[in-house]
Amino acid sequence: MLAAAAPDNAIVLAVPAGGVPVGREVARRLNLPLDLLVVSKITLPWDTEAGYGAVAFDGTVRINEALLRRLRLSREEVEQGISRTREKVDRRQGLLRGGRPPPDLTERSVIVVDDGLASGYTMSVGVEALRKSGVGKIMVAVPTGHLDSVERVAREAEFIYCANIRGGWRFAVADAYQRWSDVADEELIEMVAGLLGIGPRERSPG
Repeated sequence: MLAAAAPDNAIVLAVPAGGVPVGREVARRLNLPLDLLVVSKITLPWDTEAGYGAVAFDGTVRINEALLRRLRLSREEVEQGISRTREKVDRRQGLLRGGRPPPDLTERSVIVVDDGLASGYTMSVGVEALRKSGVGKIMVAVPTGHLDSVERVAREAEFIYCANIRGGWRFAVADAYQRWSDVADEELIEMVAGLLGIGPRERSPG
């Protein structure tokens, strides 16, 4: 889907953790450089798997207001959640980048890759932060996504490519995969090491 659409000067930005294995393969197939788009969902105090918003690498926050009204969280709980998530994003940036500076994305086309879109809020906040940084064209590419999330992100990016779109009340990214496992931080660090910013001209033979 991307082969005929990706600009020659594009860079693939993978969303850790699950988007890194997918983004690595996309970058390899398209012969494009790979980097990271670090974002994280703001999780519920009683459930670290469920979220009501997300924070991006530059501190941008996106909140699912409709869900937040139903959750009846206090302002203090929401502020604490945002603060914890900002700290997590900063910590992950340092952990994965290992001191490497982020690439200059000014006026550059980017292909943002994740393993899927469930609520889509992590992708939305990432797109918003990229927009603030002055990038050129934003292309979102995911293997699977919920219809509502795909439609919302499609209004925020120039293009979206999604091979498997699903609807219904229940949606799990893992359901679209034949083999699925979480990516641990240790595995992620090993996967990212030596890959950041490596483009066609920088790759060594073999």
